[in-house]
Amino acid sequence: MSKPLKQIHLAAHFPGVNNTTVWSDPKAGSHIEFSSFAHFARTAERAKFDFLFLAEGLRLREQGGKIYDLDVVGRPDTFTILAALAAVTEHLGLTGTINSTFNEPYEVARQFASLDHLSGGRAAWNVVTSWDAFTGENFRRGGFLPQEERYSRAKEFLATANELFDSWYGDEIVADQAAGVFLRDAKAGSFVHTGRHFDIHGQFNVPRSPQGRPVIFQAGDSDAGREFAASSADAIFSRYATLGGGQAFYTDVKNRLAKYGRRPDELLILPAASFVLADTDEEAGELAKDVRRQQVSGATALKHLEFVWNRDLSSYDPDGPLPDIDPDVSDNHISKGRAQVRMYRDPLATAREWRELATANHWSIRDLVIETGNRQNFIGSPATVARTINEYVQADASDGFILVPYITPTGLDVFADKVVPLLQEQGVFRTDYEGPTLRHHLGLALPHSRLRSSGGTPMDDLRGDERVAS
Repeated sequence: MSKPLKQIHLAAHFPGVNNTTVWSDPKAGSHIEFSSFAHFARTAERAKFDFLFLAEGLRLREQGGKIYDLDVVGRPDTFTILAALAAVTEHLGLTGTINSTFNEPYEVARQFASLDHLSGGRAAWNVVTSWDAFTGENFRRGGFLPQEERYSRAKEFLATANELFDSWYGDEIVADQAAGVFLRDAKAGSFVHTGRHFDIHGQFNVPRSPQGRPVIFQAGDSDAGREFAASSADAIFSRYATLGGGQAFYTDVKNRLAKYGRRPDELLILPAASFVLADTDEEAGELAKDVRRQQVSGATALKHLEFVWNRDLSSYDPDGPLPDIDPDVSDNHISKGRAQVRMYRDPLATAREWRELATANHWSIRDLVIETGNRQNFIGSPATVARTINEYVQADASDGFILVPYITPTGLDVFADKVVPLLQEQGVFRTDYEGPTLRHHLGLALPHSRLRSSGGTPMDDLRGDERVAS
């Protein structure tokens, strides 16, 4: 008996200015004006994507005490953008990355519950932690937390937020104009939470939202992060977009679910993936090379090398050989707040490896960064890319992909126009939205709504155990 075809989940990541974006391309637009966000979101909705995904940066990244050039656009507030996009879309899910290290549960829960109301049930929260003291300097708490403390705080943060979401039963508002009664219960939204990280009590002032709780995403890749996702998340924003790496990650995380009483289909795995499309595979391959060279300018190549060398390399020629001096392995790092710093645990070993590669292949500094850096995940004609994406999903390398175009805001258009119709023809992607909420799009269960029984005590809403048809 053949395995039934899985339905593919697709989402769109608004990249902002980072090492994926080619901001210097003539076709590139603003990364901060609302018209760019609106165009991007409308394209994703036209293509029937599940959701739009926004990353978050709580501080501009710097190198050598100066703002890194890929961050000069700034970091506009996530909730402000998503609330505005709720007004210009009808079905598209709205996913925001909000930090659990430097925020407070009441504030974040209130913002997400409000967004879920404003959007008619389309809010999602990518729960992240912050690892560096550099970011912490922006906040009154300062400093940073060790990894085990970050995830401990994140788990209690999410649990506390869920208590706030669930503090309304869902039937408190009667709004009886004749009787002059608005609320059934004057204690609606009452909560008490006492824990290691949070000790709060009061009344939550946003009634139960259409989804009850936002869809929960998690993006950590450590063992603690995978456990957090298996216990608490609805979906994972993964970095494993290759077939082999994706299958290994998929199997590992799905196998963790049983210990938390969850089924494999209760957690979606959605890697980030970039793409380059052209009329033929050969043309796409050539275009991909051009895009990589646009993404890695000479200045960017030197900055990237500084992640490892931990030295000012501005005097080196990016089209020349690698430095013959060794990296500085001191704790005072030149690239504060950059996640890439954590990728190179042994800078001396990395430098030796890169020198060997550069010598063997006659690579310059820029060549090395291009060849060893991130590659586009899907390159080819629309037919090739559609076939590859479907093969990966059917082979359990993922449940779908969060697509990151290299041009903002129009880079998603060609995928929507040329790849999505092919996936629809194969019967693996929707031709229309099946329901009003993001949980409908993702095929996720509705959370319990705590409706009252006739005696006035809470009871579970049995509909919360039903799965939304996907």
